[in-house]
Amino acid sequence: MANNAPERKLAAQNRRARFDYFIEDTVEAGIMLTGTEVKSLRGGKASILEAYAGEIGGELFLVNSYIPEYGQAGAWLQHDPKRPRKLLVRKRELVKMLAAIARQGMTLVPMSVYFNDRGKAKVEIGVAKGKNKGDKRETEKERDWQRDKARLMRARG
Repeated sequence: MANNAPERKLAAQNRRARFDYFIEDTVEAGIMLTGTEVKSLRGGKASILEAYAGEIGGELFLVNSYIPEYGQAGAWLQHDPKRPRKLLVRKRELVKMLAAIARQGMTLVPMSVYFNDRGKAKVEIGVAKGKNKGDKRETEKERDWQRDKARLMRARG
């Protein structure tokens, strides 16, 4: 991270997204959470591996993300761990993203959930197109070559 970049406290990350998808664009979105969800997110046990963003009733929602129940709260205060969570984006960005997913093969993939420097929970959403098996092999080959190249450069000096 560069020195002038804002500080992020990572709560969940989808490391597999860049392997499974071509990420064409990323958008930062706010997320509506309850109090126990925020506390649980700060614990870092959330998962967005199987999550995606989609339109429900003209609004954008994060679907199938897992935020575990907060252990220190009573049973009546708990939230549903897999409930859809509303994402907060500007109208212009929403229209742009919905137009992108209307095209064939595009999807909205959550890349990471983090807390910004002001303590607000944010989601980084990637507008992505799925990769096929050959594309994934090519990505793996490129990553291996970069790793080997770095080793060779270190060995030489």
